[in-house]
Amino acid sequence: MFAPQSILSAWRKFDLFPMETLTKAWYFQRNTKRKQREVSLMKEHREQYGISGNCFDLAIWLLDEFQKEGIPAYPIGHDLGTDHAHVAIIAQDDHGRRYLCDLGDQWLQPILIDKHHIEFTEEKLRGFFPAADIQVNSREGEVEILYHRPNGKISKQAYDTAPIGQAEFLQAAEFSQNLLKPRPLLECRTPYKSEIAHWEFYNWESFLSTTEGIFHDPQRERIEDWAPLLHEKTGYDIQFLIEALALFKREK
Repeated sequence: MFAPQSILSAWRKFDLFPMETLTKAWYFQRNTKRKQREVSLMKEHREQYGISGNCFDLAIWLLDEFQKEGIPAYPIGHDLGTDHAHVAIIAQDDHGRRYLCDLGDQWLQPILIDKHHIEFTEEKLRGFFPAADIQVNSREGEVEILYHRPNGKISKQAYDTAPIGQAEFLQAAEFSQNLLKPRPLLECRTPYKSEIAHWEFYNWESFLSTTEGIFHDPQRERIEDWAPLLHEKTGYDIQFLIEALALFKREK
């Protein structure tokens, strides 16, 4: 179920990239015709502020990295053009085997989705997703992921595995970058004891999800208190965080 080194080497470049909507709100204020940033600009912003972006930013950037490495890859998604849109990438190895690569949901690593491959299994697996075991149910044109949480709760996510055309993909990305929600969101992978856990900041609350359970952070009220915590978790520029969080505080 594990991806080969050729795919992993590109994926690992994004291990420290959070998924967040702070960059979307911050860049939306800029006087630009297009709100979906090109990879070159995302790299500039990463260098200057340490920032990454939302699931469209991450998918576009990862796809570009795969293409530079000569790895066949294409975008997939669901609910494009709505506020429920989500996108990921399918990458293929030298034998044409497909691997789901989802930075937007902060997976730890890609996973095989071809049901007929000898290494494929529908058993529960650990080490692919932070703070949860996962199962892969692969069907014609679709793959469903089951997430088994430490508290016994099971959630799921379905992916349409049909490739999205470039024009449709970029149109959906532009729509998403123009769709601003009032609640800030940031998710990142972070070390915790012997595992990689999942830390989330959403709607002015934050918590750490681990295999031992969920640990909530003390409540904070002021932007000046949130910014250092987010900086500690992500390395984002403090002034950037203050400016971006202020955009959401106005809507609170």
